[in-house]
Parts: sequence; C-alpha cells; structure tokens
Amino acid sequence: MPQCGHIALAGVPNVGKSSLLNALVGQHLAIVSPKAQATRLPVVGLLTEHDSQLVFHDLPGLLEPTYLLQARMRAAALAEVGRADVILHLHPAREAPAPAFTAAAGLDTTPRAPVITVYTKADLIAPERAAELAATGGLVVSVETGQGLPELVARLRGLLPEGEFEFDPADVGTQPLRFFVVEYLREAAFEFLEEELPYAFTAEVEEFREAARPVYIRVTLYVERETQKGIVIGQVGRTIKAIGAHARHRLEALLDAPVFLDCWVKALPNWRRNADALARFGFPEEASPT
Repeated sequence: MPQCGHIALAGVPNVGKSSLLNALVGQHLAIVSPKAQATRLPVVGLLTEHDSQLVFHDLPGLLEPTYLLQARMRAAALAEVGRADVILHLHPAREAPAPAFTAAAGLDTTPRAPVITVYTKADLIAPERAAELAATGGLVVSVETGQGLPELVARLRGLLPEGEFEFDPADVGTQPLRFFVVEYLREAAFEFLEEELPYAFTAEVEEFREAARPVYIRVTLYVERETQKGIVIGQVGRTIKAIGAHARHRLEALLDAPVFLDCWVKALPNWRRNADALARFGFPEEASPT
C-alpha cells in the first residue's frame, strides 16, 4: 500500500528550515538567507521514492508578531502545524537541548501529530556532541555534509499514513511559477539590500508569458517609502539589475528555459500593516489552526 503524508518543518526563525527543505527535495525551492524571517508563506516540496510520497511544508518562523504581516505569517505556520501528519521541530545543534515544541511555538495545547526534534547545522558541532544528541532520541542533521538526512527520511517513512499519492511523482513542488518569481526576487533583496529594507520589500507579477522565448515576466517591486525606491534601483540601476539577475538565474534553473525579467519599482506605504495589501499579496485573514 502506498504512503503519503504531510510533514511540517517548524521552529523559531533562522534554524535552517528552508535549507533542509531544499536538501531533502534536491531543488532550490525555498529562499535561503542568513537573515531571520526570510520565509513569509509556507513553501511545499515533494520527495517521492518507491511507494512513499513525503510532502514537506517549510513554514515561517514561529515568533511573537509585532505587526500584521508577522501575525499572518504566524497564523499560516500554525495552520500547517495543525494539519500535519508529522511535525519536525528544528533547533540548532549548537543551542541544544531544544525546548519542548509546545512551549517554543507558544501553543496552548500539544499538537495531535507526532513531533520529532531535529538538530540542524550538525557540521558546527563535534562528532561526540552529535552522538550525545542522537542518544536523546533526536535526529542530528547537516545540509552541508548530508549527515543524518537518510536517517531522517527513513524515520518519516515509518510515520506516514497509508494513502495514494496526492501529487505527480515527477514533481518537486506544488506552487505556481508566479509564487517562485516573487520568492526569488525576495531572496535577492535579502542578498543585495541592507538593514531593514528586505523586510519592506515584496513583488507582484503583472505579466507572465510562459510560451515566449525567452519567457517574459514583468514584475513590480514594492517598498514602503518613496525614499526606498532609489536604494532598490541603485546607482545607474546597478542594484535592481543585480536583484533581477539573481532571480532570473534561479528561475531559469527551475523552468529549464531562458527568462527575460522586466522589473519596475513602486512604493506602497505601510503595506506590511495593511490588511487589503496583505490579502492582495497572498496573505489571507488569520485562520485558527485545525
């Protein structure tokens, strides 16, 4: 009988959730940045092998929100935690031991799904310490070396419910290409923009001609203040060109086709705190976890 299950990659910000998702599915789906809170919406990746399909959900970091966007991010993460068949509680190995997941996530009740503690970034600790952590029942992994990844997948297979595959076995992701256009532009913003500006940055796809060669994509890049527009554009357009080139390379690898990315910059004041703007950018009303 085939198996198919949903696995939530959960934890506080910057514990390696996105890097782990990418390593498990073998594709750069989720954006990665050393800065915290890069993930805003859950990113879904698929690993289908033999009779098992593992549906991974890379979730926004669980933190106490200070403005509306963060509240929507937390709500989206907790909704996925509530629906998951298995929860991976990611925690940096150097900061072990991990607290109980219920406390770390700020939950009032224990999740219904089994929780596995996964100690990430194991390449930054001594092998002896890794062995100690493994002896406590947690899994110790490193996306840099591949340590522990086969063991993690094997443990998950033992917890998956029986059921038919939900997605095409050839797929590695489930979200539309427009979603990844925005994500890769945001990843570039974290790389090329400083301080708080990446957090005030988002993008919206205005036109997508997938049948054209090169694929034509017109995008509006949004910031919150008029003064931020010049920073995004940069001197003689250097910064916006670098942002576009980074995203274009990612998209060409995903699409296996040449891409022409046409980027424009606008200001949308305080969009992170505006309910209508957030709904427009894909952040729905807060939903209670199920």
